[in-house]
Amino acid sequence: MSRADLNTIKKISLQSKDYPAILKEIHDYPKELYIKGEIIEQDKTAIGIVGTRKYTQYGKQATLDIAGELARMGITIISGLARGIDTFAHQAALENKGRTIAVLGSGIDKKSFYPSCNYYLGEKISQHGAVISEYPPGVRGTQFTFPQRNRIISGLSLGVLVIEAPEKSGALITAASALEQNREVFAIPGSIYEKNSQGTNQLIKLGAKPVTCVEDILEELNLLHLLETKRREINPETKEEEIIFSALSLQPAHIDEIIKKSGLPTSVVNSTLMILELKKAVRNLGKGNYILCG
Repeated sequence: MSRADLNTIKKISLQSKDYPAILKEIHDYPKELYIKGEIIEQDKTAIGIVGTRKYTQYGKQATLDIAGELARMGITIISGLARGIDTFAHQAALENKGRTIAVLGSGIDKKSFYPSCNYYLGEKISQHGAVISEYPPGVRGTQFTFPQRNRIISGLSLGVLVIEAPEKSGALITAASALEQNREVFAIPGSIYEKNSQGTNQLIKLGAKPVTCVEDILEELNLLHLLETKRREINPETKEEEIIFSALSLQPAHIDEIIKKSGLPTSVVNSTLMILELKKAVRNLGKGNYILCG
């Protein structure tokens, strides 16, 4: 373990006052945790958000929107820092100045950290929440450790939201853990023709609460009072921004379509979109597609 890891990774025993009380409610709670960052009182109000690594644009947008809104209301976002939906959930919390906790299926030291591509995102998370694992530094992830860590994601949460999941997905293991732990299970409905919606649609058929907006989650968890802190008011400050706003919605629009609708020169559209991105008023979904932020 590096000197940096030695100075930042703490071990929390079951007897420690820092051990999350909510986690002791599950029958197979970890006997100790390794943590970088800290878990605070606010983290008692947390939602787990999980989904597939092979996401669609629909899944990405739903994750960024819902996780971002929840984070703005002071709800901590819990996920597994895997590629795809997990990553977007953590990023949305950070972008909206919220708290987030990543639960790993490996040691949290740099050498063992998995996925290694998310190590620096993990560092950022540890400054605005925590990165935790039941595995000590030096333990590499295996096909057994990742499903095992899913019970901690759900155990730290009041409920788990599955964004996108094919028929066989690790996200469904987290949902099953949530049910065993008497936590709420939520799912984003999707097209019957979309592979990534087969798991979520099946969860809904089995009784999971379908989610089309954050109110669906808040209502189920008796947290509707948090709506008062929900939305930021973002108003256009220039004529160009006003025109771009009118050309955008919560449905993705390609930049060619935005240029055509706005009637503005390409250079003006590009520069205005860049400014609106910096203000977090619009979001670039990639491949030239943009939406308004909720």
